Amino acid sequence: MNRNPEISLSRRLMLALIASMVTMAIPAQANSGQKQTQLLLNVVIEGLDATQLDLLRDYFGPDGFNRLLNSGVVLSGEYGTPLDPTAAVTELMTGASPSVTGISGAMRFDRRAMRREHIFDDDSTLGNYTNSTYSPGTLLVSTMADEARIAGGGVTQVYAIAPDPGVAIALGGHSANCAIWIDDRTGNWATTTFYKDPPSLLGTRNRLSHLSQRLDTLSWTPLKAADQYPGLPEYLTHYPFRYTFGRSNADRFAEFKEAAGAVNSEVTSMAIDMIGTLKLGQHDGVDVLSIAYTLRPYESGKNPDNRFELIDSYYRLDYDLARLINAAEKQAGANRSVVMITGTPPPSRTRRDDPRWMIPYGEFSTRKAMSLLNVYLIALHGNGEWVQAYSDGWFYLNDKLIEERKADAKAMRSEAADFLSRMAGVKAVHTSDDIRHGRAGVNPEALRRNTHFSTSGDMLLEVLPGWQLVDDSNVHGIAQASKYEKVQRETATTAPVIIMAPGVEARKIHTPVDIRMVTPTVCRLLRIRSPNAASLPAINL
Repeated sequence: MNRNPEISLSRRLMLALIASMVTMAIPAQANSGQKQTQLLLNVVIEGLDATQLDLLRDYFGPDGFNRLLNSGVVLSGEYGTPLDPTAAVTELMTGASPSVTGISGAMRFDRRAMRREHIFDDDSTLGNYTNSTYSPGTLLVSTMADEARIAGGGVTQVYAIAPDPGVAIALGGHSANCAIWIDDRTGNWATTTFYKDPPSLLGTRNRLSHLSQRLDTLSWTPLKAADQYPGLPEYLTHYPFRYTFGRSNADRFAEFKEAAGAVNSEVTSMAIDMIGTLKLGQHDGVDVLSIAYTLRPYESGKNPDNRFELIDSYYRLDYDLARLINAAEKQAGANRSVVMITGTPPPSRTRRDDPRWMIPYGEFSTRKAMSLLNVYLIALHGNGEWVQAYSDGWFYLNDKLIEERKADAKAMRSEAADFLSRMAGVKAVHTSDDIRHGRAGVNPEALRRNTHFSTSGDMLLEVLPGWQLVDDSNVHGIAQASKYEKVQRETATTAPVIIMAPGVEARKIHTPVDIRMVTPTVCRLLRIRSPNAASLPAINL
């Protein structure tokens, strides 16, 4: 058969072209697959404040806060009511409020044992490099860390690092390989036997680079010249701070953990070591490294005005964030890393302003309040120890005695709240009944959802701004006055959130969003399920 050479040549050329296109498509698809997110760097910062970020932007370097603010989606997360870091981080990680998660604060009062205990206390576990025994057993729902671990079928790596055990466990959830923190008593990097995959780096660091050895020569002093601290009155710049953590101080590890300008660097060094040692971002799926920092005002300083220390903490954290992000992107690749920065509401201060400023001031003693309230209830209902305890803003009535006397518990809570509300320094007292039914506080719905009624007390106390709440009740060793003082100051319940991800255009969302929407948003970027109690939709990025 005769063949037309021109047609035959055309066919060969077409086949060759198709073959080359298929060959080129194969690596293109492979590269596309490689660009899927491999690492979530989840950073939580206690007390992060948008006003301070704006004030200090011109003083930050290019690779820390400025890079995040310029390249990420910036918004303000609304927590509803003030929450401590453990409760706030839990709400963030679960996309659900404390009424659902079971975690409304780091501490709870056990009515049966008559003692104040950590929310994650669990005697069925053992401490690893610590005598404390914790687990996430009281956390009732799944977290973003859990969902990432489940999505990876156990192949991916999920770790959490924080100075504080409550925050570390909230970040790690139930399924993390490990959650680690700094022990208050020994300075060890510690964990719990609940987590089955502690990194070998934990033991290595405790043996070869123990914090106690380094604290002997470590000091926290200003990072920059005094004229680089905007907004400071001149008298503060004349007396630069210097803090040490010597062996003669029995509380030196606890004070070190509260010194933002010192502890954040320790956390960063551990995080960078873990990124490299564990090869985070190089597994089949999404690895997660969650890190907690603090910008808590340093209360152990000599001067109640701690603005100098606070600004220095921002400068140092800016440098640490640049180091951390650079290490993460070097390991996983910038186009395969998602960085999530979330602030939590600022904590209450423990120190009053200098008396020379004559700011109205008073002290509210929980011991005196309990004593007077008990006398009042005796007059109404007969002899007995009607008031059981005070803990973390809540007064607890004696449920057992109320049941024995067949008294009306709801009516007694109302009577007690009315009596307490007439004491000097009291702004408001809310019964658990009013909170449950959305009839209490400036934001009743937020207060209701941020209260876990299984662990709450009977009446919630609010003292006036400027008054110092002194928990000197010391019921069965619950509190020591010197350790449980708080000066009431109205604080914001919002904090900045920054999400920097490949393919997500940088912009600023000006309307505050419910903090419970942040985790579903990041889960959608990671292509994993949202936690099982996250009921709000993702933010449209």
